[in-house]
Amino acid sequence: MVSGPFAVVNGGMPFAVGNGAMPFAVVDVVNGGMPFAVGNGAMPFAVVDVVNGGMPFAVGNGAMPFAVVDVVNGGMPFAVGNGAMPFAVVDGELLLHGPVFVSEPSDSMVPVGAEDKRVTFKCEARGNPSPQYRWQLNGSDINLAVESRYELNGGDLVVINPHRDRDSGSYQCFATNPLGTIVSREAKLQFAYLENFKTRMRSAVSVREGQGVVLLCGPPPHSGELSYAWIFNEYPSFVEEDGRRFISQETGHLYVAKVEPSDVGNYTCVVTSVVTAARVLGSPTPLMLRADGVMGEYEPKIEVQFPETLPAAKGSTVRLECFALGNPVPRITWRRSDGRPFPRKINVRKFGGVLEIPGFEQEDAGSYECLAENSRGRNVARGRLTYYAKPHWVQLIGDVEAAVEESLRWDCRAGGKPKPSYRWLRNGEALALEERIQLENGALSIVNLSVADAGMFQCVAENKHGLAYSSAELRVLASAPDFSATPMRKLVRAQVGSVVGLDCRPRAAPRAVCSWKRGEVTVREDGRISFLKEGGLSIANVTKADAGTYTCFAENQFGTANDSTRLVVTDPTRITLAPSNMDVSVGESVVLPCQVRHDPLLDVAFTWYFNGALADFQKDGSHLEKVGGSSSGDLMIRNIQLKHGGKYVCVVQSAVDSVSSAADLVVRGSPGPPGNVQVEEITDTTAQVSWTEGTDNHSPITSYSVQARTPFSVGWQAARTVPEVIDGNTHTATVVELNPWVEYEFRVVASNRLGGGEPSLPSEKPVPEELQNGEGFGYVVAFRPLGVTTWIQTVVTSPDAPRYVFRNESIVPFAPYQVKVGVYNNKGEGPFSPVATVLSAEEEPTAAPAHVWAHSLSSSEIEVSWSAIPWKLSSGHLLGYEVRYWTSGEEGSPRRVKVVAGETVARLHGLKSHLVYHAAVRAYNSAGAGPFSATVNATTKKTRSAQPAAGKRGLERYGRQGVSELGAGQSHGERVGSDGVQAARPSESLGEPVSNPATRCPPQHPWGPRVLRARLPAPSPHSVHRVLRQFGR
Repeated sequence: MVSGPFAVVNGGMPFAVGNGAMPFAVVDVVNGGMPFAVGNGAMPFAVVDVVNGGMPFAVGNGAMPFAVVDVVNGGMPFAVGNGAMPFAVVDGELLLHGPVFVSEPSDSMVPVGAEDKRVTFKCEARGNPSPQYRWQLNGSDINLAVESRYELNGGDLVVINPHRDRDSGSYQCFATNPLGTIVSREAKLQFAYLENFKTRMRSAVSVREGQGVVLLCGPPPHSGELSYAWIFNEYPSFVEEDGRRFISQETGHLYVAKVEPSDVGNYTCVVTSVVTAARVLGSPTPLMLRADGVMGEYEPKIEVQFPETLPAAKGSTVRLECFALGNPVPRITWRRSDGRPFPRKINVRKFGGVLEIPGFEQEDAGSYECLAENSRGRNVARGRLTYYAKPHWVQLIGDVEAAVEESLRWDCRAGGKPKPSYRWLRNGEALALEERIQLENGALSIVNLSVADAGMFQCVAENKHGLAYSSAELRVLASAPDFSATPMRKLVRAQVGSVVGLDCRPRAAPRAVCSWKRGEVTVREDGRISFLKEGGLSIANVTKADAGTYTCFAENQFGTANDSTRLVVTDPTRITLAPSNMDVSVGESVVLPCQVRHDPLLDVAFTWYFNGALADFQKDGSHLEKVGGSSSGDLMIRNIQLKHGGKYVCVVQSAVDSVSSAADLVVRGSPGPPGNVQVEEITDTTAQVSWTEGTDNHSPITSYSVQARTPFSVGWQAARTVPEVIDGNTHTATVVELNPWVEYEFRVVASNRLGGGEPSLPSEKPVPEELQNGEGFGYVVAFRPLGVTTWIQTVVTSPDAPRYVFRNESIVPFAPYQVKVGVYNNKGEGPFSPVATVLSAEEEPTAAPAHVWAHSLSSSEIEVSWSAIPWKLSSGHLLGYEVRYWTSGEEGSPRRVKVVAGETVARLHGLKSHLVYHAAVRAYNSAGAGPFSATVNATTKKTRSAQPAAGKRGLERYGRQGVSELGAGQSHGERVGSDGVQAARPSESLGEPVSNPATRCPPQHPWGPRVLRARLPAPSPHSVHRVLRQFGR
């Protein structure tokens, strides 16, 4: 062991250290005259096995992480480092940190053969120092200096003119700075292409009329998603899908459930690459009718069906296809095998041939059934959807700062199906496990941390469907104790008998061991004194003898430090004369005492609170005043008013403690003004006056008196009443001996044992004619259910409003309500109308007609039939049904036919020949219309032979799915030859939501689903009464 100063030289530079008795310190490392804390050259500086007191001091070796331990400049920690750079903290803020990804690369698919194509993989990370970047392709480093087809733009990798053979695969970005390395998620580069069909003739397909057929497409070699369409005879006549024809977007085959003579011709499969937009055409397949008769009716045969088991990713859109051949044309429906209803998000498209499930979740998994049905029978196809999910984070890892020799546990949890497995990376490479480094269910545990453990860590969760990365930095600190950032309090005050805690929290890594002295005497634990886990000291039941200077000594293997605090022990503050509850009358003056005994070393302050708020001596200075000496905080209240009644609290505060005492002050006064004076039952010489009780101000009301005035009287005069003496419990009286044809106003005065109180506001008087029908005119609508006593009121501010509609989901349809309407303006309110009884609105139909069917009667007529909806008389009166019908392109302006309730058949007249018409039915009443039924289709008959129904659409539209149709039955067919035929499924019927379902009141007018309607009277010029003081409360 070297006891004196010595020097370690690295690369010729001196490196000075302290002696064995002192913490290890770099005093002045100089490189060209500048301080240099981490060695010389690009490699980290290494102190190898330097020992202080027999303990290892710091270990570093070449590329191993490096720690400058307790680097001192003027007694302050200078730097703690990892890698080639020091780890610096300035003003508590971390200046250096490892890389963190801002953006990561994503999968890319590019067309094969694209000229001058550049593919960019994004990669950006923040860090200090700024990260450097490198890339790997399929696990091998990309040498950017040699490979000219790659460019690095910041962290982004640019692939120039990518080629399928040499550039396909998985790319990963590595971001590195001196604190560590992180690796990005994998991004795949794939190439999309579509080759041509082999040029060979396809043999003709011969079928009987009424038979089903499948025309095979057989797409050429390709990569990337495809879409399919078929040309009939020649471009641009494309096959339109309906309930009889279906094009599978899985196989590309064309399925015709039941062949008709108009189907005879040449069919060409068109394949389009969704990625490149390239399209290729196969050879035509002739379809011919056999001359040996018409195929009879037969049960459905399902030719298009989904797999028995189909995995589906979380959040994806799943599409299941199903189509059947048959005669008549089969009808396709869907259901879950467990009988559960479909959620609203599920769509049925292409006339029932496709079931679409967007946003796939685990509850969507299960067995699904496709039912093909016609008049000859039914068939069922079944398949199971299974749920899977890529790993997604439930608990990410976060940056950790720990001291040497401490233990670390990093929890890392991810969800996914199947359940993910976990692995860990350190600085971009697989973490080597050893005795002190273990993994358990994804959690990383490291015991006895060393500086060499510092770096960038990543938890990788993976299952067969993908990976997820979570990154964080581990900083391992090593330093001697230091109080500069967390000094002890210089003075601590405590009162006799209390518990006091003295904190000692130096910065140290590892945590320092603390010991205490009071003066020169070592402090030891006993029944009152205990050492806290964080290094502090706790003293219970403090006495005056405990006062003094306490010093905390902190020590770890890297050094020692100490700091001191002075403990002052004082006597507790006590209130010797406290305020007491008092009962006073208005106008008196009182003093609320508050006197204390306190330690002479302490100053005290007196504060008064009134009803929970700080007493305002400035605002209420004419009434409130503090009186007394240094140990007294008495409160004087002069000329007490009613507002001064309440709870008073005196709070005495010292530097050590706080005490308080409270008292209630009750102030009694004469009564407040009575309210709501009303005049009723007026005769030539009498008037009945009523009022409500005002505040009694803590003294019960003993009597009331009524006063009156006229335009001819001088002020208010006492009025004669019956009863002559009105006691405090009476709130109505009849004023007598009035003069006929004189306008009177009345007011009421309450009295108690302290005298008469404030008079009420005057009673209302008729509004002068010049004020009638004035500004601010509006209506007050009051209503209530029949049999209920409380009125519901609302204001209609528009004078021109002829009605008011009240909507509420709780209103029962067809329920009786009482309604009355009043008027008001800026000067007051008028009387209400007589009470009328009305009915709440009907409830609109909620069910759509079922079993809707359409068939052609002639070239200009179609008949639509349906089953009546269930209906209850308590919901109102069903008026009838509306049939809406249209052809393709007319969806925005359909035609309508209405029939009365009880009818379930409607004929559509004036139609064009040989056209597909779509129809839907809904019920309606006076409240509104219900939902539409499923859409059905029928084709008017031909007046002469015509070409097959093939839509002529531009090439840019041929990949889209056709319109949907619902027919009665569905047909079943056979596969013929190698170019055999298959079938499609009927479309989902698309109901149309009712945008404003309504009920009404009175019944002959439609309103909302929970509506009460009242007609408002025209304003009367004499309908306004005086002032509406409480309106709207």
